Amino acid sequence: MSSVSETPTRAPGSVAALRARFRDGKQALITHFREGRATTTAANQLLRALARHVDATLAALWDHAGMPAGAALVAVGGYGRGELFPHSDVDVLVLLQRGQEADAVKASIEGFITACWDIGLEIGSSVRTVDECLEEAARDVTVQTALLESRLVCGARRVFTAFRDASLQAMDARAFLRAKTLEMQQRHVKYEGTPYALEPNCKESPGGLRDLQVVIWVARAAGLGRTWSELAAKGLVTPFEVSQLNKHEGTLRLIRARLHVVAGRREDRLVFDLQTAVADSFGYKPTKGQRSSEVLMHRYYWAAKAVTQLNQILMMNIEERIMGSEAAPSRPITARFLERAGMLEVASDDLYLQNPHAILETFLVFAQTPGIQGLSSRTLRALYNARNVMDSGFRRDPINRELFMEILRQPKGLTHAFRLMNQTSVLGRYLWVFRRIVGRMQHDLFHVYTVDQHILMVLRNVRRFFIPEHAHEYPFCSQLASQWDRPDLLYVAALFHDVAKGRGGDHSDLGAAEVRRFCRDHGLSKDDTQLAEFLVKHHLTMSRMAQKEDLSDADVIGNFARLVGSERRLTALYLLTVADIRGTSPKVWNAWKGKLLEDLYRLTLRALGGSRPNLDAEIEARKQEARQNLALHSALPGTEEPLWKTLEISYFARHDAADIAWHARSLWRHIESATPVVRARSSPVGDGLQVLVYAPDRADLFARICGYFDSAGFSILDAKIHTTRSGYALDTFQVVAPRLGADGPGAYRDLISLVENQAAQALASTGPLPEPSRGRVSRRVRSFPVVPRVSLHPDERAQRWLLTVSASDRSGLLYAVARVLERNRINLQLAKVTTLGERVEDTFLVDGPALQQPKAQLRIEGELLDAVAAAP
Repeated sequence: MSSVSETPTRAPGSVAALRARFRDGKQALITHFREGRATTTAANQLLRALARHVDATLAALWDHAGMPAGAALVAVGGYGRGELFPHSDVDVLVLLQRGQEADAVKASIEGFITACWDIGLEIGSSVRTVDECLEEAARDVTVQTALLESRLVCGARRVFTAFRDASLQAMDARAFLRAKTLEMQQRHVKYEGTPYALEPNCKESPGGLRDLQVVIWVARAAGLGRTWSELAAKGLVTPFEVSQLNKHEGTLRLIRARLHVVAGRREDRLVFDLQTAVADSFGYKPTKGQRSSEVLMHRYYWAAKAVTQLNQILMMNIEERIMGSEAAPSRPITARFLERAGMLEVASDDLYLQNPHAILETFLVFAQTPGIQGLSSRTLRALYNARNVMDSGFRRDPINRELFMEILRQPKGLTHAFRLMNQTSVLGRYLWVFRRIVGRMQHDLFHVYTVDQHILMVLRNVRRFFIPEHAHEYPFCSQLASQWDRPDLLYVAALFHDVAKGRGGDHSDLGAAEVRRFCRDHGLSKDDTQLAEFLVKHHLTMSRMAQKEDLSDADVIGNFARLVGSERRLTALYLLTVADIRGTSPKVWNAWKGKLLEDLYRLTLRALGGSRPNLDAEIEARKQEARQNLALHSALPGTEEPLWKTLEISYFARHDAADIAWHARSLWRHIESATPVVRARSSPVGDGLQVLVYAPDRADLFARICGYFDSAGFSILDAKIHTTRSGYALDTFQVVAPRLGADGPGAYRDLISLVENQAAQALASTGPLPEPSRGRVSRRVRSFPVVPRVSLHPDERAQRWLLTVSASDRSGLLYAVARVLERNRINLQLAKVTTLGERVEDTFLVDGPALQQPKAQLRIEGELLDAVAAAP
């Protein structure tokens, strides 16, 4: 933005009159923008109009303060570009001529700055001479950047011109490039290194406005231009790229301006609390498959993705231009591709236009060539400008289909190749179905990535199972993968498992149809196609079975074994399921879920091996293993008998040998204890505690247990409930304390004695149950709440009832459910507690006379819905 050529029109009158004029003028501009159409043109007009309005106000205040003739008022930073967002700071520099002391004009300067704040102008001000500006800029690249975008508002033009000329003369373009590149890298790390953050900062995040500003700053420092058109004139940007830059920069400006207006303050983060309101200001409406906020975020992510690409291309081009003769030498890889400084480069700029097959060949060569770290700016630009080549004919081309499958079959470099294909938009243009989910956010409190990023994360997770260097991460998965002959089929399933998200309908069924079509088009055999289709259709089934069903029930295992049908399908589904859960959110996976999945795999594998398992023989083997465990702990022979005589066969079916032995060691002296017995140990599966509760059974026992864990800050991951023949409750809980974070097992060991004493005291209480806490919920839950759902229906044998509760997670939730069960005299036999990010889906096996009465059942369901409703 060039400097103003004349002093803006002065607004006459007192400071009070200026305050009213400024406030009313600004509000009128914002109101006009808010009530008008949400277009990039409207946003650009608003930014320029606000800057002009502030120019006029500052000029009037400058005169009012009686500033000396030798001083100048200079706009710097974003305001210096002649653009001002509704609630952004106004950064100004009071520039003094050489020899003019700040103390001599102190009163005038203080009066000016005070007047600015008095009328509601939130300015960031500094007072310096030309020499002081140069000294400060030499020490701080942030100051140097702000001064680079300086613009005269009013005052001594001669002083401003001297300052601008001196600044440009002192500029070291190479040093500035290096500093801004490092600064940009640091900023990207601070903002998660991705444009797909859940609550992105539309100014500072990767792909935000700052990435475009960095390009202009570096170009200006090198004298290469101040605008995209000027960069194009110097051969740094193509006309197509200029149009794309203007388009996506306009989108980001529009979103940021609307965000400021909706928030009523300076807010550059698209936080959950504001996403829906901003979407509504655009006029977006929810559809069957998407919230209005998801429509907004989809638009934002597409713009941010394009800005990320363009930033990378332009920064590399500018670096080559600034460094000049220091460009690295190249070496040929194939006739079409070179290696330059560790980057893959096309041999000619029009390669993809002349030979479209080379587009996919790029990523095959990338995966096959050791030492290649990425794509050069020349390659990135060629891909960006060849997107129109990737049409329906390109997708149907047999050679391209073979190249794509060849990439999937590469033993190395697969994950990086597919990430690059997505970053460069090649993946979405080759797999048109994939294009529809690029940048699609899922506000389901479970996934923390956009659908495309989640899919690539799952692909990465599957790939790591086949890499020996990562075998320590999931040893059992790596063991199974080492015996698997067709990794590419798992990669295909990973690519398609969520590809139909956001369409409405069951995405598993829709995805199965898509993967069937892909396999047919790419020449896969009938058996391979059926396997891929099965995996996509049932990619959620194994997780649901492991976390919601009673795995000690032979019918449950038998039904799942019949669904799977073979060990090959079971193994493939297990690997995909682990990779899928791991790819949703860092909070979702834990060792306990891993154990449930592995238990389901092993039980199903056994069922696939032949006839129905002999339950008596299985339990006898489990008892024998438990006796051996007791002997290893120096227990006397027969230690287990007093407890085991009181236990039903269902107890031994639901507990493994190690737990059975631990229970016997802990309780053999307390079989007839009149007071509750509580024992705890570090969980044998991951972090947390395993807590054993043994007490005379009573109606409110489970509720009191949940109440204690809630008050102590523990979350229950799993509960196994059993009542002995002698009327004692023998319950085992897996619990974690989120407040301990990454402190590790040592922190839990320190809590064992405390839990044992406090829990025993709490369970001995006979007073009324305390009211459950209305635990606080996260901002994300408040913005995108889960509609509470309660399902109550008989199990397959019509002897017990399955209660399923789905709601937003919060502290005290399970206790609130337990209180309802206790109040209605409902007996709990099994609890499967599943936390999916910030959503819970808990399943309980219950019975009780009230459940046989339809009216009572409806009342209970209503009470449960009230109990699990999120706190306000």
